[in-house]
Amino acid sequence: MDNTMIQSQLVDVRNFLEITISELETYLNETTIHELKQEKQGDETYYKGLLSTIRRLLVNSEYCLEECQIILKNTTFHKAAAEKTLYQIFHGCVEEFFTPRSDVWYEDSRSAYTGAHAIRFQKEAPDSVDRLLKNLEGSFQRIREELEFYETDYRTKMTQSN
Repeated sequence: MDNTMIQSQLVDVRNFLEITISELETYLNETTIHELKQEKQGDETYYKGLLSTIRRLLVNSEYCLEECQIILKNTTFHKAAAEKTLYQIFHGCVEEFFTPRSDVWYEDSRSAYTGAHAIRFQKEAPDSVDRLLKNLEGSFQRIREELEFYETDYRTKMTQSN
């Protein structure tokens, strides 16, 4: 892939991350455990896990946005750095959104066939968390489809270089 295509992809991902960060920050700045419990009576430990996972997603997104900005700001475009960053975004943000390490939610693989939202919660989740993830899901799915190439391509290059 040539530099202009990769640079364009990086700009697109940067814009996606800026919007995602804004939504995650707004939600986290306005939400407390107490408010989640008022929305829906549930397991406080699980609710803490939900917020912690959302915070982790926010931190990963901020880190990846910073990487995008550094690469795009350089006077010389570094294709290898851009490809590596897109690979990291695929794993650190996109895959973390669909299958977080904490397992407080997961991706229903059948959703692609049913047209339903892919995110399923391990336990009952407050409506505001459900709305947040449903609101973000379409953008994450779009970026996932665009970045799957880098995931495969980057692994291939790393294997061949060894």
